[in-house]
Amino acid sequence: MKYIVTVLLFFITLVFLSSCRNDFEFTSSTGSLEFSQDTIYLDTVFSTIGSSTRTFKVYNRSSDDIVIPRVALAQGTNSKYRLSVDGVPGQVFENVELLAKDSMFVFVETTVDIMDFSTNTEFLYEDTIEFDSGANLQKVELVTLIQDAIFLFPERDAQGIEETLLLGMDEEGNDIRISGFFLADDQLNFTNEKPYVIYGFAGVASNKTLNIDAGARIHFHSRSGIIVADEGTLKVNGALSTTEDLENEVIFEGDRLEPLYEDVAGQWAAIWLTNGSKDHEINYATIKNASVGIIMDNNNPTSNGATLKINNSKILNSANSALVGTTASIEATNSIFHNSGQSTVVARLGGDYNFNNCTISNYWNNSFRQEPILLVSNIIPNTSLTEDVTAANFTNCIIYGNRNIELALLDDGLSAFNFKFENSLIRFNDFSNSFSGIPNYDFSNSSLYEQCVLNADPLFEDVDAFKLRIDNTGGANAIASPTTSTLQDISGTTRGPSPDAGAFESTDLSGS
Repeated sequence: MKYIVTVLLFFITLVFLSSCRNDFEFTSSTGSLEFSQDTIYLDTVFSTIGSSTRTFKVYNRSSDDIVIPRVALAQGTNSKYRLSVDGVPGQVFENVELLAKDSMFVFVETTVDIMDFSTNTEFLYEDTIEFDSGANLQKVELVTLIQDAIFLFPERDAQGIEETLLLGMDEEGNDIRISGFFLADDQLNFTNEKPYVIYGFAGVASNKTLNIDAGARIHFHSRSGIIVADEGTLKVNGALSTTEDLENEVIFEGDRLEPLYEDVAGQWAAIWLTNGSKDHEINYATIKNASVGIIMDNNNPTSNGATLKINNSKILNSANSALVGTTASIEATNSIFHNSGQSTVVARLGGDYNFNNCTISNYWNNSFRQEPILLVSNIIPNTSLTEDVTAANFTNCIIYGNRNIELALLDDGLSAFNFKFENSLIRFNDFSNSFSGIPNYDFSNSSLYEQCVLNADPLFEDVDAFKLRIDNTGGANAIASPTTSTLQDISGTTRGPSPDAGAFESTDLSGS
């Protein structure tokens, strides 16, 4: 009993002494803080759109617990920057404590309206985070490039209901609508003077044409895109560029400009050319990071040929597919369709397709891809729908990826299925002989496959960086037909007397 009492008295004394100690005696900062960065660049953002959040750390390397009398933005509450210091939001902070040998996080973000500061289309907005003052003052610089833009978005009525576009009706007779708006007549010419930022779907009405000038930049917010109605038309009028800035090319991408989002697929929805739309032309364009690059629904043939013509363009890094045509009429020349979570090019439920000197490739590594690069069918699987494939011609093309089987031909035997591959490189490594005896995959049949090469690596420059030039020792070198090949490749290089398959003429990449 005496032992228990002694132990109890010991713990009571220990607790009493602990409660009387001042464990944390803070001294004032002496200007010896260290920072993980001395300048924070918040990348380029559009006017009125919030930036991503940047983070840096503040270190107390000393053996003393310190208090920083003041942490504040130099412009105080007038600053367009916002801070969070050790989890507390604000712009001015007093008596910030930092333990010995410890650190704290500071988070920074901004939203700036360029019209508050400048009439230029770009403006460098700067401020400073000040730690302490006087002789102990230390600073971290903040820098953000603000870019002006033309914003297009659905309006809201007096009740706050957002404008929508009618797509049709469901089986129960209910309207199917998406967030969107029709472009007014004075909005139907996108210039290269300022970037465009689109919220929802920008609609091109029936019998209207959206013209996009060379050098234009179109950015889409999440789940946004362009939709062209029955009898409407899209004309993308890009031109060959002479610098890496692609100054004459038309670029479609998301509205997040930070490097973190540069190669993130699925940032926006699609360019949707609906049933009955007509006379579309896309020249020297890059369409990147969409869910589906282009959806072409059914054809509306005219004396001008295909409903959709794609020339010298690139559709890159699509979450689902680069191009989906449904009973469509599509011509593609000197164009690249690269990387997607499913089939890169889908030509389904019949139609008329002619691809010449195109590169159709897929090395998707964001998830497991089951579908081959190229799918041609006269059906839609799991439905009773069937339509004629009147033509599916792939001439001087590369069809290659990181799966063994990169070509799927779905023929129900009911509708016509007319296709031909000529002078093309195809990856079709049927090591298990699963397709043996199926006529559509008889690569010795010259009426279906003429002068084609199988399973010879084209030796792309860098598939992960979307660089699709080919080496002059690769499998596509000198296999194209001189009589049907284009005169110049996608970069404007003149093709030689023994031209190459794909969008690019080959080059020596050994020193790249």
